Amino acid sequence: MTVPTPSMEDYLERIYRLIEEKGYARVSDIAEALEVHPSSVTKMVQKLDQRKYLVYEKYRGLVLTPKGRKIGKRLVDRHALLEEFLRIIGVNEDQIYADVEGIEHHLSWDSITCIGYLVQYFKADPERIKELRRLKEADEREMESDEPNPSSLEG
Repeated sequence: MTVPTPSMEDYLERIYRLIEEKGYARVSDIAEALEVHPSSVTKMVQKLDQRKYLVYEKYRGLVLTPKGRKIGKRLVDRHALLEEFLRIIGVNEDQIYADVEGIEHHLSWDSITCIGYLVQYFKADPERIKELRRLKEADEREMESDEPNPSSLEG
């Protein structure tokens, strides 16, 4: 079985989400969600059809195959797991989405599985998350105290 490219993964993830949310996914919806031209979506959808991830009929729409649904769900779950992981480790909320988009295609499924175990570990005992936050806060305070005082630099 050929592995989908990162771009194919983005499309499958988005198509899966649209179908879950609206019950269908049109080329125009996918284009809007991914901020690409409809012609780009049509080309990718045709590739995904050739690889049996979905069935596409021009002017009638598309349907994910069982293979496409399985991979789409897995990609959505991966994205959610990485968001949860970054939230647990204290990444700034407005940075999380961009960070997940930046790393999700570069991690092996083994790494994703291990991150899943780490998330479970932290969630099993909320004190662990609090301890991690305390470490982060202590480190940030230390970094701030190491910064030179601007008034002491004036001559």
